[in-house]
Amino acid sequence: MDYETLSNCFVGVFQHYKTSEQKIFIVHDLQNDFDKFIEFLIDNRDEKQWHISYNGLAFDAQVTQYILNNHELWSNMSGCAIAEVIYKFAQETIARQNRKEWGIFAPWHIQIGQIDLFKMHHWDNPAKSSSLKWIQFSMDWENLQDMPIEHTVKIETQEQLDTIVGYCINDVASTKAIFDRSKSQIKLRKELTDKYQINLYSASEPRIAKELFAYHLGKKLSITPREIKGMKTYRNIIKVKDLVLPYIKFKSPVFQQALNKFNTLELDAMQLKGQFKYKLEHNGVHTTFALGGIHGARKSGVYKSDDQHIIMSSDVTSFYPNLCIRNQWSPGHFPKEEFCDQYEWFFDERVKIPKSNPMNYVYKIILNSTFGLSNEENSFFYDPELCMRITLNGQLSLMMLYDMILDAIPEAFGLLQNTDGVEIRIPRDKKDLYLKVCEEWENITQLNLEHDTYQKLILGDVNNYIAVNDFKSVDLTAWRKVKEENPHYLFKVKGPDFMYAPVKLKGRFNFHELALHKNKSKLVVPKAIYNYFVKDVLPEDYLQKNRNILDYCIGMKSKGAWKQVARSTPDGVYKERDLQKINRYYISKPGNNSEKMFKINKDDGREIQCEAGKWMQSLFNEIQLQPKWGDYRIDMAFYSKAIESEINNIISSNINQLTLF
Repeated sequence: MDYETLSNCFVGVFQHYKTSEQKIFIVHDLQNDFDKFIEFLIDNRDEKQWHISYNGLAFDAQVTQYILNNHELWSNMSGCAIAEVIYKFAQETIARQNRKEWGIFAPWHIQIGQIDLFKMHHWDNPAKSSSLKWIQFSMDWENLQDMPIEHTVKIETQEQLDTIVGYCINDVASTKAIFDRSKSQIKLRKELTDKYQINLYSASEPRIAKELFAYHLGKKLSITPREIKGMKTYRNIIKVKDLVLPYIKFKSPVFQQALNKFNTLELDAMQLKGQFKYKLEHNGVHTTFALGGIHGARKSGVYKSDDQHIIMSSDVTSFYPNLCIRNQWSPGHFPKEEFCDQYEWFFDERVKIPKSNPMNYVYKIILNSTFGLSNEENSFFYDPELCMRITLNGQLSLMMLYDMILDAIPEAFGLLQNTDGVEIRIPRDKKDLYLKVCEEWENITQLNLEHDTYQKLILGDVNNYIAVNDFKSVDLTAWRKVKEENPHYLFKVKGPDFMYAPVKLKGRFNFHELALHKNKSKLVVPKAIYNYFVKDVLPEDYLQKNRNILDYCIGMKSKGAWKQVARSTPDGVYKERDLQKINRYYISKPGNNSEKMFKINKDDGREIQCEAGKWMQSLFNEIQLQPKWGDYRIDMAFYSKAIESEINNIISSNINQLTLF
């Protein structure tokens, strides 16, 4: 469902979640469906039906409840007059959102059940912030459309009404498409709601973690979840030396120097972000320590296993949760034994349950969310000292493993270091020694490592790489299932064996099953890079083969004082037109339908080209497939240049290093 509230017009569109049944209500002098609308809402309420929306809890449900509470007062008013009253309330609701205030109606006061896909997917989080229009772009929606009429405009014609209704229908249809993609997640939330009697239908993953942890911990401590949610620990100064685990020791002077640096730190607990960063180079790897974690990488390049060498990948199992469990860490306001027992219970329960069971995923959410929530002031996990214990000891423990391996195997060749693991190239005949060192580290830390081997690592930088694992043998049924779910893996049949090699795609090289809040622009670029490095397909051959126009599309959004415009000179006449806030386009050859797109700041007139240089764009907000590929007039030189630049950045860095691709 979705509402459009304008200064003298109200439109509500509803579509049944299982069928194509549709209800459209207009409240205006030209068409006044107000009585039918009220009857519909009352039926929804009395029959315990649900409204499924995008940002409904903060807006649409607020409007619905306001109408249900006050509709009897408006019985003698005209359609436009009623719409004006609703509009004023809607504007105040939006103003409250902008001020980051709660809605007038708390969730428990809203009489019609709500599933808010915006909140459920955590797209209200600043790190994932996404409008419905951006999600439409991400799922290749056929009509990427902004509201064509400003909300302050007085609606006077049937044509205007039809335009608003058409726009609203498009938004509802895309909301339904998001719902269809989310059915397994909604089913899980229903099961949790029924089991725990906590309304989790619109709950994000961090909220699920908080609610279920509070439920179980409350039982263990014999206090209510409400009491638990009010608990937190504030700190002033954190002395890092007091937090470092006693087993942290280094043989390399460069890492010992880093440890010494940590031991001198005194942190402002209320302003942790950005307080510390320390960089070093060792074994050809540039490593950066920071309060949030560690990352490091060798220069970009393609690194391979061969007859003499093997690339080992070693990750710590549930690293941060197990650091807490093994060392009996908890937020300062909870008893350590009870908190860690409960935390370990979630871990043990997850191990018992197969990954196909949804509760496995629930326990994973709880285990992984707790760390992040330890530095969130609105969370009952809040204790910045706990957060620092985890992140600082995590990176120091991991570097101790790295240091031990390099000390035992001088020929070892570090490639990657990240939050919970390392990738290292070693002589193949030293694998047993490598695993022995890892076992020694496990005994010291009481943590567990999971090992894998790579055929090849295509390294852009620490956050952007492609890792090709060694082949694994499985039966035909499993092979087919993996192939269906992961078409970017490598597959082969060797004699009687069915084999597959997992391929990890990270950062800008990822094109498989991107989260909807991510930017999927120019997917043809990472796809071509993958095909070049993993499947030996030349970029020009891949571009010749790829005929999916949406892989060439780019999404552009503007916020605040910025707007987008398109300029062109058809027949030598200069033209400029305003565009939507979010647009989909591709790079096209100069000529028909090609324009130059800009972002312009409405306050100071600054201009930014959406694509710098000579490149022209063709808008593709409404998907219109062409009968012939050449009719799109795609400028392949743009995409070829982007692909070539990425490939050259990788392969040109490996001179005098290893034998490369």
